[in-house]
Amino acid sequence: MPHLTRRALPAAAFLAAMLAGAAGAQTTTVRVLHVEQNPTIVAYWNDIARAYESANPGTKVELQYLENEAYKKKLTTLLQSSDKPDIIYSWGGGVLREQVKAGVIEDLTPAMDADWRGRFIPAAVQAYTIDGKVYGVPMHTSQVGFFYNRELFAKAGVDADGIKTWDDLLTAVKKLQAAGITPITAGGADKWPLHFYWTHLAVRLGGKPAFDAAIAGKGKGFADETFVQAGAVFQQLVDLKPFQAGFLGTTYPQSSGQFGDGKAAMVLQGNFVLNSMRVNAADKKGLPDDKLGWFAFPTVPGGKGDPSDTLGGLNGWLVTKGAPKAAAGYLRFFSEAANQRIAAERGFYIPVVNGTQDAIANPFLRQIAQNVARSKYHQIFYDQALGPAVGATVNDVSTDIAAGRMKPAEAAEAVQQAWVLAN
Repeated sequence: MPHLTRRALPAAAFLAAMLAGAAGAQTTTVRVLHVEQNPTIVAYWNDIARAYESANPGTKVELQYLENEAYKKKLTTLLQSSDKPDIIYSWGGGVLREQVKAGVIEDLTPAMDADWRGRFIPAAVQAYTIDGKVYGVPMHTSQVGFFYNRELFAKAGVDADGIKTWDDLLTAVKKLQAAGITPITAGGADKWPLHFYWTHLAVRLGGKPAFDAAIAGKGKGFADETFVQAGAVFQQLVDLKPFQAGFLGTTYPQSSGQFGDGKAAMVLQGNFVLNSMRVNAADKKGLPDDKLGWFAFPTVPGGKGDPSDTLGGLNGWLVTKGAPKAAAGYLRFFSEAANQRIAAERGFYIPVVNGTQDAIANPFLRQIAQNVARSKYHQIFYDQALGPAVGATVNDVSTDIAAGRMKPAEAAEAVQQAWVLAN
């Protein structure tokens, strides 16, 4: 019967049917797994995907979402499965190194050795380079600092411009409490938001030399005085009970929503909290820019770090082993300056593509972009820089200090032991 049906078709119709079947068989699907909550940013990414599809018939790009913490927990298993995504979101650092070591990430050096590499600021490409090979496509950078609510600061009589040192911060916390205002909101349930305190204090106290020495195994490593003192200084803040009630059971999205709802005066976060705040606020708008302020993490008396040193991220995309060639092609298209200028103009993030910085309209993102560009030491988040096992320990001990469950010296020793075991 199939033979008769085929003969019954006119020649032109049969040829058209064959071509249609061939086209369908040649369709390539590129699956991109991300953690972005903001539907506006995802819509922008979808627009880029549709534009790529239009320019590349036969290729389909699917954006898939997984919540931040679930993503981190499931990614290792996903990368070992036959159903793994073709492109994954990355924080770089030690986690990337472990993924490369496991053989699950594609080497993009041949593609990057063309004119693609030259699109990015050099430091961004270097962050995704291991042993001379490029394994990722950098997308944006960030800096951790204190975002604050201008109205609540004014109510408590706190001048943000006067917060330069750690003692200034402690004084501001006390003033806010005296005014009946919760000083700081924190997502303690996810732990990593609290590691910003311990690690940032280590940056202020020891600078790059202390981190490099610990990595190299010099002295006591991460149990050295710099890291013990970082915990002790953090303890000074913890003793004031500055965080919202139940902060240890609050997730990062919940805490950013609380800040957007005006339930706390400050939040120590990367600039990505601006998007999270709006998505998770009760009114889905959060605080408008004119009610927001930002100041850098304060210095610590006697600290050896440069005040311009920054802590933050350099995020990007990785192509998984065995992904279709279209995956790299899509990322090349995604990273074109014309596409990334849109993100800069709309205040989504700070692109690391040359020719986009002048398009940054949001005043906070513009300031942070200038800070990172000026910094001689941009420390990648410890929980990413040190690899999965050590990073998890850093997050754990930071949370334990905040909860009053661990002493500073014990915390530093735990990180050092984790580092020794992992290396």
